[in-house]
Amino acid sequence: MILGIAGILGVLSAIPKKDAQNGQEANLNNAASRQKDTGNMSIAAEPAQKVEVFLFHRTQRCTTCIAIGKLSGQTVEERFGPEVLAGKVVFREVNIDQPQNKALAEKFQAGGSSLFINAVREGSDNIQEDAEVWRLTNDPQAFKNYLAGKINGLLGKQ
Repeated sequence: MILGIAGILGVLSAIPKKDAQNGQEANLNNAASRQKDTGNMSIAAEPAQKVEVFLFHRTQRCTTCIAIGKLSGQTVEERFGPEVLAGKVVFREVNIDQPQNKALAEKFQAGGSSLFINAVREGSDNIQEDAEVWRLTNDPQAFKNYLAGKINGLLGKQ
């Protein structure tokens, strides 16, 4: 039986952790214990008030980067129209080579083509990069289902 990365991580997270200073088992009743898993991204159980999807890219773009931008935009537009109108879901492509985008790229620690999802909860950013989308560009329906599932999970709709 082959365990995926998520399965391996689940097994590893069940192993008691030792405190590095005194060798005692660490108390892990922190934010991780208040999270639920939605695919690759663990999120806090609290629904986000706003979800921002950012595709960062350079001026020179490959076909895969262009496809991710197109599919991400279509997903948000087709599946989250009311949420977009209400300002709850935002999609934006950001060229990190343009000086006016430098601060945003630094905030997200984006150095090249990358998709980030920011779940805003109580005014706080919860930024996570999503690399899974790169594998799904050859299957537009799977891509859209995956990204919509992520956004729905962050909004507490699953």
